[in-house]
Amino acid sequence: VQLQASGGGLVQAGGSLRLSCEASGPTLGHYSMGWFRRAPGKEREFVAAISRGGTVKAIADSVKGRFTISRENAKNMVYLQMFGLKPEDTAVYYCAARWDVSGGYSRTVDGYHDWGQGTLVTVSS
Repeated sequence: VQLQASGGGLVQAGGSLRLSCEASGPTLGHYSMGWFRRAPGKEREFVAAISRGGTVKAIADSVKGRFTISRENAKNMVYLQMFGLKPEDTAVYYCAARWDVSGGYSRTVDGYHDWGQGTLVTVSS
């Protein structure tokens, strides 16, 4: 599946953004989805994941209570809603897809086989 992430930009601390990930190709309903981010000089890290049906979700502790993940399979879309942004949230954000028959998700980079190109989020202090 091909993925296109969008919605990044420059925002002040405390602000909000919603990232979108549009999938083309096979129906997104066959895939669990994840959001990851890579901050400057750091490794790519897990942010959030959602099962193919949207009933099971996981959020990284660093963003829990501020970020939410959702999906609309009929539109082949996945979202990452971000509130209360902090300068340490500055990173390139990537969406990723994983063919999944289990109804679960993965928190690891290696658990996903298709990746979008990333969208840059910059949070100013």
